[in-house]
Amino acid sequence: MEQGLFYEVSGMLASVAMILGYLPQAIQTIRTRNTDGIAMPTFIMMFVGAIFFVIQALLHEPEVIWSLFLTNTVTGTCSLIVFVIKIYNDYSKKK
Repeated sequence: MEQGLFYEVSGMLASVAMILGYLPQAIQTIRTRNTDGIAMPTFIMMFVGAIFFVIQALLHEPEVIWSLFLTNTVTGTCSLIVFVIKIYNDYSKKK
């Protein structure tokens, strides 16, 4: 297999694995709104890391790394949603 093709295929497979590994937890949290077992620093750092990976993918020369961009856009968005739910839940419990 050509090195460029292997690079693209492995990137796409990694993207699929990351999204499929992360999405079930995010969907469960969004559906149930239960954030009791979630550590807020984890989701903050996952969101920040995803932002930097998106930036890296966009600035890559000579072309954008689409697998890196798409994976981190999806996981970053889910991290942000879970983080907002966590903040809301924690704030509501203090009232």
